[in-house]
Amino acid sequence: MPVYTYRCESCGVQFERQQSFQDSPLTRCPECGKKSLRKVIGPVGIVFKGSGFYATDHRSPSGATSRAPKGEARGGGSNGETSND
Repeated sequence: MPVYTYRCESCGVQFERQQSFQDSPLTRCPECGKKSLRKVIGPVGIVFKGSGFYATDHRSPSGATSRAPKGEARGGGSNGETSND
């Protein structure tokens, strides 16, 4: 179940509450009793672990990254243009 953060707009108290997705949001402050609670929207914590996100994903079993001959880049040059040789 997710944990939601609430803040009272009247007295300023802030607290967290574990609620189900089906539960309706809280509206009454447990400190002052007024109906002035609002959910606080904050950043989501995402942690990418490892030496690299794209370097380790979808790697071929042999470790080869491409079949292009040395000196040629796959998909074109570094400026985004493709060659039509």
